[in-house]
Amino acid sequence: MGVVQHQPPKQATAGNITVTRVTPALGGIVEGIRLADELAPPAIERLNELLVEHQILFFRRQPLTPQQQCRFAKYFGALHIHPIYPVLPELPEIMVIDTHEGFLPDNDNWHTDVTFSSTPPLAGILAAKQLPSVGGDTLWSSNLAAYEALSEPLKRQLDGLTAEHSVVKSFPAGRWGADPAHKERYERAVAKHPPVTHPVVRTHPVSGRKALFVNDGFTTRIHELGARESEALLAFLFTHAARPEFTLRWRWNVDDVAFWDNRITQHYAVADYLPQRRIMHRATVIGDRPF
Repeated sequence: MGVVQHQPPKQATAGNITVTRVTPALGGIVEGIRLADELAPPAIERLNELLVEHQILFFRRQPLTPQQQCRFAKYFGALHIHPIYPVLPELPEIMVIDTHEGFLPDNDNWHTDVTFSSTPPLAGILAAKQLPSVGGDTLWSSNLAAYEALSEPLKRQLDGLTAEHSVVKSFPAGRWGADPAHKERYERAVAKHPPVTHPVVRTHPVSGRKALFVNDGFTTRIHELGARESEALLAFLFTHAARPEFTLRWRWNVDDVAFWDNRITQHYAVADYLPQRRIMHRATVIGDRPF
């Protein structure tokens, strides 16, 4: 019997990477790389550069096992384990977004992931596993573009303000705490994540550009304003960030992968496909404290 020769995994380099812009505000479609391969350092560096430039990168026809998705995500930092949402039992770094009539969507709102943490994620990597026959698109919005379109007087007003972000706003007890299957895990998560404070305008740690850092999913109030002023200003900023010229809409195909800079974007999962089912896997890269 001959000896089986185990070939080392292929290593993807930066040489063949190309990108096509999706909209003026954000988004790039990347070709010339296989995410299932090991990435050489120049390829990782190039993807980091493209992420900062385009804010979200899309990769078509990229089948990934959960292990391969984790390996790809770990090139960019340590991974977050979501305290509430379902995860793969054998690989908890992969969050499972499996929505259907028995588990209704709850991410059909503009939000930046996990801003209830003192160190919100640097990035998210979302892979499409099962899709409805039509619908189930995701929209992204550029908080950079939204901030830069504001008037100079309003920019001056926002600089220096801080806002509270709460896990309970997006994960209310009526949905997550009432179900015996989730109740104990939910209560632990809420106890571990009291409300946190972030700047209303954050500075990107790589580019140095400023971006809005409030979102309808988790932001509850602006500390330096009275309740009515806070409510009015947040309502304006939430609506402003969702203007079409700051956004893109991605129509998924199975095995599409999206890789976005969570520090300067928001997204909205369109819930228009019930009673059909939609399954997505997400890996989340831990970030740093906004400033």
